[in-house]
Amino acid sequence: MINRTILVGRLTRDPELRYTTSGAAVATFTVAVNRQFTNQQGEREADFISCVIWRKAAENFSNFTHKGSLVGVDGRIQTRNYENQQGQRVYVTEVVVENFSLLETKAQSQNHNNGAPSFDNNQQANAPQSSSANDNPFGNANDNANAGSSSANSNANDPFANNGEPIDISDDDLPF
Repeated sequence: MINRTILVGRLTRDPELRYTTSGAAVATFTVAVNRQFTNQQGEREADFISCVIWRKAAENFSNFTHKGSLVGVDGRIQTRNYENQQGQRVYVTEVVVENFSLLETKAQSQNHNNGAPSFDNNQQANAPQSSSANDNPFGNANDNANAGSSSANSNANDPFANNGEPIDISDDDLPF
């Protein structure tokens, strides 16, 4: 049997962190997940999914998220029932979260809550800009204009260095 759920959405309220009588942390929250289509009025609807997370993960989730946070959760669907104070049977369906991911930075999350425009997945807030086109984050001596003689010696020993000479491969060396 397979029971696996992955949700990406925003929290509708701050997570509610509580502790059981045995001391286990449990947090409950609701994730608003947009539907892929619009209704007849052209508005996008959302589903509000109840979730529960346990133990240390619940404490971490509560500490690092708040209303409006964009999160990804991975877990399983669980149904349970109980009898309320009026004697009525109440049925609950919820996602028991096993893993979660914070999908935006703290600054982006705060900007979203303040009504400031948020960045999409292709933009980065406060991303450092390269100072020149010759910058190489990997420090490869071939691409660095300021490479000294010590890096030239290391290139002689590097079998993958491009020194301008053709590679000598015989047909016997090829696997096909």
